Amino acid sequence: MTDSPLLQDRRLGRNQMTGLTVLGLETSCDETAAAVVRRSADGAVRVLSSVVASQIAQHAPYGGVVPEIAARSHVEAIDAIAAQAMDEAGLSYEDLDGVAATAGPGLVGGVMVGLAFGKAVALARSLPLVAVNHLEGHAVSARLGAEVAYPFLLLLVSGGHCQLLEVGGVGACRRLGTTMDDAAGEAFDKIAKTLGLPYPGGPALERLAVGGDPERYPLPRARLGHKDCDFSFSGLKTAAARIAEGLTMEPERRDLAAAVQTAIARQLRERTERAMDLYAQAHEGEALRFVVAGGVAANSAVRATLEQAAGARGFSFTAPPLAYCTDNAAMIALAGVERLALGISDPLDAPARPRWPLDAAAAAANPSHLAGRKGAKA
Repeated sequence: MTDSPLLQDRRLGRNQMTGLTVLGLETSCDETAAAVVRRSADGAVRVLSSVVASQIAQHAPYGGVVPEIAARSHVEAIDAIAAQAMDEAGLSYEDLDGVAATAGPGLVGGVMVGLAFGKAVALARSLPLVAVNHLEGHAVSARLGAEVAYPFLLLLVSGGHCQLLEVGGVGACRRLGTTMDDAAGEAFDKIAKTLGLPYPGGPALERLAVGGDPERYPLPRARLGHKDCDFSFSGLKTAAARIAEGLTMEPERRDLAAAVQTAIARQLRERTERAMDLYAQAHEGEALRFVVAGGVAANSAVRATLEQAAGARGFSFTAPPLAYCTDNAAMIALAGVERLALGISDPLDAPARPRWPLDAAAAAANPSHLAGRKGAKA
């Protein structure tokens, strides 16, 4: 029998006097991850463990993630990965104050695995459950390595997502811009595949670009007539793929990789600068903070370009430690901790969601994808 909500609230209230410890679970794509994060009463955050089981070997023959393979691999791995995270943290389930699991957006077959496991732990141990938006996990990921106060301007840039958001606090996000087609990480990966680079393509393309001439191959600049903060990478992806098909020499391929990396970083900077100007106007007289998160934030050229843009406009710059840029469960656990600290939890019938915008109002009023389009980023 589980504790009543009232008893759970009393226990949670007592534990907040000394801190909160949460198990996080992440299975939205092709990493099975579990982590234990503790936030002390003074707000200090410690990652007690973070375990990630990659599925790169399973998906490499296909050049991308196969949803059915991903879901099956999560089922096979989740129990052992969670046990390893608890063991490395030196804790038992009785030491937890809650469990947080990604509930979307993502490949719904995988999302269901981690969420179901989290529900089972919550039910068996009488713990509160937090169904976490994967994007909110990325939004707070920089707080795993540094103290970043709310509010801040966030560039969330990964394989499936590319958005500029004003983050006012837990669950308070306002979208300033989004991708109209492909995300930056998707463009990196697909161009890398055309160049014959191994999966995952983004890091491989970054390595190839070292020493290349970014000016050798001119690439299109998207949405030049638009003065909004939205992104578009499909034209760049197509143009680069066509050039790549005719290249055989390593210096040529290196130059194209450098051109692609520079073009993506330039577009990210241009849109971010527009968002910074809007954010600064709305927060005149306040501290200006800029955070970049997501897998593409691990790209050194992108980081350097955005850090330079932030400095030029008077923003502080923060990015997560490299280990927490790509999908991980520590960011999910931290999002769970922050919600539990505010008394927010979810029922055990919380659904798995393939789509789940951080700014639901903006997504409804100005959808980036029309009805009929499918996929996580839709």
